[in-house]
Amino acid sequence: MKQTKRETTLSEKDALQDLLDQEKLLMNYYSAALTEGSSQAFRKAILKNYTAHAETQFSVFEQMLARGYYEVQPAAKMMIDQNAEKFQKVKKQLAAN
Repeated sequence: MKQTKRETTLSEKDALQDLLDQEKLLMNYYSAALTEGSSQAFRKAILKNYTAHAETQFSVFEQMLARGYYEVQPAAKMMIDQNAEKFQKVKKQLAAN
């Protein structure tokens, strides 16, 4: 059965989600390359690309948010306080060692 263009075209929401997922994946790859790079010039180029993709990823996220395609749940104050306390304990432990 032959598919028409309409059957194979992504909706705006799906296209933005796909773009967001790809940007996140690229950032993971650049992050790995940055930590493994042994040349200053290489690391500088990777960091430049990482920063550019971070900006693109955030722009796509903002577009999805503005269109109601991405829902952000605010964190409860109790959860924030618990995590802040947990990390303060870890920070003190690391400082003691």
